[in-house]
Amino acid sequence: MPRLANIGCLATCANPAGQDDIGLIRDAALVWRDGTVRWAGPATALPAEFEAEPALDAGGRLVIPGLVDAHTHLAFGGWRADEFADRLRGRAYLEIAAAGGGIASTVRATRALEEEALLARARQFLSDMVSLGITTVEAKSGYGLDMETELRLLRVYRRLDEMGAARIVATCLAAHVVPPEWAADRAGYVRLITERILPAVAEEGLAEFCDVFVEDSAFSAGEARRICERGSELGLRPKLHVDQLSEGGGAELAASLGAVSADHLEYVSEAGIEALAAGGVVGVTLPLATLYLNQAPPPARALIEGGVAVAVATDFNPGTAPSYHLPFAMTLACMRQRMTPAEVLKGATRYAARALDLEGEVGSLEPGAAADFAVIDAPDVEHWLYHLRPNACVAVASRGEICRGVLRRA
Repeated sequence: MPRLANIGCLATCANPAGQDDIGLIRDAALVWRDGTVRWAGPATALPAEFEAEPALDAGGRLVIPGLVDAHTHLAFGGWRADEFADRLRGRAYLEIAAAGGGIASTVRATRALEEEALLARARQFLSDMVSLGITTVEAKSGYGLDMETELRLLRVYRRLDEMGAARIVATCLAAHVVPPEWAADRAGYVRLITERILPAVAEEGLAEFCDVFVEDSAFSAGEARRICERGSELGLRPKLHVDQLSEGGGAELAASLGAVSADHLEYVSEAGIEALAAGGVVGVTLPLATLYLNQAPPPARALIEGGVAVAVATDFNPGTAPSYHLPFAMTLACMRQRMTPAEVLKGATRYAARALDLEGEVGSLEPGAAADFAVIDAPDVEHWLYHLRPNACVAVASRGEICRGVLRRA
């Protein structure tokens, strides 16, 4: 039964309540067996039964639960650096999309790639993410927008999960935008999703969630309701992209549908915050997207003070958040969303796990949870997120196995 000794600061994130309560323990130890945490606490209180177990030395560093990225678009073809330059010259996101760029551009590039090519790209991204301390990743489809490619993307995610470096939680986002070939028949595309794509996804067990981008340029609230209700009938719990580019009652819609999360929320209303809190819906904020789109960030302080659990994720995608660097997104959440480092860590661990319906399984270091953890070269959480570095993570464990870095014997 391995144990981790000489932990300078351990953040267990064991308390389900309180955005800023990360369960800090100084001079701590951690014990696990068969990939599951058995004990975490002060080193001086280590039970006698664990004292003789082989120990690894954390070197007096910070240890956190494995990070959980609760919103990514992991598999796609191509990039969109040209749009990055266009936006800097003043072209709006919706203007670029109307001219055939944006999501439609990535759809064309993704449809052109076979499964093995998509797998190779996504596998490299995921390897880099694990090295940053990320051990659970939500991954959306949505760059296929046809039956064949949507299923291809979700099969890539299943294969990545089976490879075991990190947990992959798949989401079907066939309702990302209406593809050009269906522009004259929106109702027909919605029927394709509800009558063919979602049933096929459920039959193969390819996803846990169903997602819809609710926006004037994507899907209406009524269309989203039909899609999510059909997904729920098939066992695919809803997650929603809402209130990103305009305030359209998206948060209220998410709450009414029993969504596990409402993501983006840059334009969430006071009524929307109240609805999210009452419904227990996690608000997933995406600081990289607001940075790249030069938007005002979501009102994280109002969400927290209103009783909403706030998660922090990357939104990794080739257009509006072309980075999977979750620690950088966490620092941005401190700077632009005015969240404290403790609040941000809770948002990228336990509350991110809640946004994937995995709370208590991942995102915390408590008895019964997975032994997923990262050793960070910093004395505490504040210093880690304040001192921006390419990568402060020196070792990562997934399911109790050290998969990145080396820790010497204690």
